[in-house]
Amino acid sequence: MEPLLNAGTPVTEAALAAIAHMPTASLPRLMDDDFARRLSDAELMRIAVLLAEKSRAEGGCPIGAVIIDNATRRIVGKGHNTLVQEDHPYNHGETAAIRDAGRLDFGQTTLFTSLSPCDICATLLYMRGFARVVVGDVTNASGNEGLLRSKGLRVDILEDARGVEGYARFRAEQPQLDLEDWQGRSAL
Repeated sequence: MEPLLNAGTPVTEAALAAIAHMPTASLPRLMDDDFARRLSDAELMRIAVLLAEKSRAEGGCPIGAVIIDNATRRIVGKGHNTLVQEDHPYNHGETAAIRDAGRLDFGQTTLFTSLSPCDICATLLYMRGFARVVVGDVTNASGNEGLLRSKGLRVDILEDARGVEGYARFRAEQPQLDLEDWQGRSAL
């Protein structure tokens, strides 16, 4: 069976939502390499934001991440924050995407995160040797971009207005959960 998303398929919000919600291992059945190569950084960031929205719909913190292979632009990992859903204190969007990607040479990849990474995630990104990190929201949270750059990572800021607004709404509606996600239960 030919993938539904191919060189002739327009990149739509529905296509990006399908990519966000389908397991990474099944993505080759959904989209071919030509479609993957056509995804812009902004569209990959939108997939991270859609994953953040998925987390929020599940009752969690709205943070999502996508990892691509730099040569092929294929998605090799993705995930969203599951602090609440899995009762897991540090399963953030970035860590979930890294776990989904598995044992790779991350020096050949780019991670798109819907929110500036926390201290733990930033440390993991430079420890695993990511080539590039694209941050989708430094309005609601920032601070580790300089650290990542000092460790040799290329860091680009590509704010997604929908993601910025969504996180601001979450923070206003659930300040305790936001605080717990960033600093743990001892901060409450």
